[in-house]
Amino acid sequence: MKRTAALEGLSRDHHLALVVAQKLERATVDTAPMARQAFLSYWAGEGRHHLRSEDEVLLPASARYIDARDERVVRVLVEHVDLRRLAADLETGTDLPLHQTRALAELLRSHVRHEERVLFPLIEQAVPEPELAALTTELADA
Repeated sequence: MKRTAALEGLSRDHHLALVVAQKLERATVDTAPMARQAFLSYWAGEGRHHLRSEDEVLLPASARYIDARDERVVRVLVEHVDLRRLAADLETGTDLPLHQTRALAELLRSHVRHEERVLFPLIEQAVPEPELAALTTELADA
């Protein structure tokens, strides 16, 4: 899907998240620890920063044109909280059972799909091009 320049970096991050989600989904009892470690590596490298960029730059700028209480936006924010909670649990050594590892995979996958298929097109439609262009720099600096 072709994205405006402002959202291209976030879309690239989504590809990495989907790779990690696939590892989590395919995990077995034997491979689950490695899959959870792959998630933590993603989280430390891109995931945490990605959510912060959306929460601190993208969504506030979009709120000038999209109601922050819009269910499509609220879903993103709630899922960000859930992802942060699960990442914090894993960082503290909590060992997720296999069914929760797979639930994390589904949360991550559905979150990415929602942003790519619903939120980003909404932002591209609602936010004027000059402001989207300005977001390119802000998101790169975030």
